Amino acid sequence: MYTTINEDGVLNNYATEPQMYYAEYPAIWEQRKYVIQSVFATLIVTTLVLVALSVS
Repeated sequence: MYTTINEDGVLNNYATEPQMYYAEYPAIWEQRKYVIQSVFATLIVTTLVLVALSVS
C-alpha cells in the first residue's frame, strides 16, 4: 500500500494498482464454446418465458 502525508499530517492511503495486460482474441475452440453456451442460455430463457406465459 502506498501512503502519503500532507502538510497537515493527514495520511492518504492508496491501493496498489494491478499490473495491466491486453486481452487476447479468443481462439476458435473458445468461440465455439461461447456459441454453445449462448444456444443453451437462449433455450433456457425461451423455455422459462413459455412456461410463465402458459401458467398465467
